[in-house]
Amino acid sequence: MIEILNLTKKYGSFTALDNLNLNIEKGTVFGFVGPNGAGKSTTFSILATLLAPTEGTAYINGFDVTRDPKKVRRHIGYMPDFFGVYDQLKASEYLDFYGASYGLGPAERSALIPQLLELVNLSHKKDSYVDVLSRGMKQRLCLARCLIHDPEVLILDEPASGLDPRARIEMRDILKELKAMGKTIVISSHILPELAEMCDELGVIENGQLVATGTVSAIHQKLKANKVLNVTVLDGLEKAIGFFEDDPKVTAVQLDEKEERAFHFAYNGTEREQTELLEKAIHNGIHVLNFSEEKTDLEDIFLEITKGDE
Repeated sequence: MIEILNLTKKYGSFTALDNLNLNIEKGTVFGFVGPNGAGKSTTFSILATLLAPTEGTAYINGFDVTRDPKKVRRHIGYMPDFFGVYDQLKASEYLDFYGASYGLGPAERSALIPQLLELVNLSHKKDSYVDVLSRGMKQRLCLARCLIHDPEVLILDEPASGLDPRARIEMRDILKELKAMGKTIVISSHILPELAEMCDELGVIENGQLVATGTVSAIHQKLKANKVLNVTVLDGLEKAIGFFEDDPKVTAVQLDEKEERAFHFAYNGTEREQTELLEKAIHNGIHVLNFSEEKTDLEDIFLEITKGDE
């Protein structure tokens, strides 16, 4: 669905995007993660045919973003990080204007607009002027605008930026519904846990370069050999600690400060070796109540990958 080949963008001696290569399959929700100035918005602007690359190109549904921009625009819905709205229009009129711009007839627009307003939870605001809507409502209205021509691909640059917690939840739920509809979504966000929850794959970009890509677990597995395992036992804490310390793949055993029968340790074995370790512990009379891998959140991965340069 989206193929990016050697994409580069330079402004004089400054390289905003450096030889980016990426493939995003149809129906995938792909999250772009990176600090400010990393190249996310530059990439999105090129994909949206608003910015010409210095080198390389990208294809959306087989169409070249540089050679066939009009055809590409028929297949995408683009939501920039900052966008303008027409204050003297009502919400329904705003969508009607954009529907007409895409060549939709009056009858088609009349049938479609109520459906879009319902999708983004704005049916009750159809006769409200855009300038009186809250920021969250304006964000959702802009998303509805992106959907007016039923694009296959959505390119959403920081759609949750500046929203309060309730508005972010509403936006997240709408994106989940669009995902269920089979839309291919490319999204950037600084709300990292939400990206991890919504996205099938992530790409971490820094200084214009893609430094990691894949699922959250796959990215972490590439970067960090050791996983942290948590163990809780029914009794015999010292015996249990001694058993696990004897395993050559176990390091840094520490007691849990909150649970007196629990401890954790770093483990560099495979998943199969991990299950075999648990089986061996039980066979040796260790009464294990809990044996689980410590969850790694996206912020940890992001900090581990990036250097923090802006």
